[in-house]
Amino acid sequence: MFERQDPEDNDYLKVAEAAAAMHLPRMAVYELVHEGKLPAVSFGKSYRVPAQAVQEYLAAARHPEAPAPLHAPA
Repeated sequence: MFERQDPEDNDYLKVAEAAAAMHLPRMAVYELVHEGKLPAVSFGKSYRVPAQAVQEYLAAARHPEAPAPLHAPA
């Protein structure tokens, strides 16, 4: 996934790092956080996103749990 330089801070990503890992704009990550679709922790005026949450979000995006229902012709 995405590796950080600080070994003590491997569990959390800055929003910009999460955005790069998710191939999304930073503002899209902020929207996901504010909508409650991506967990984050507030550190003063900034947010940190758990690296595991980014991995889970990407996995869910790649493999949706339920496919769209097929409607039989009438």
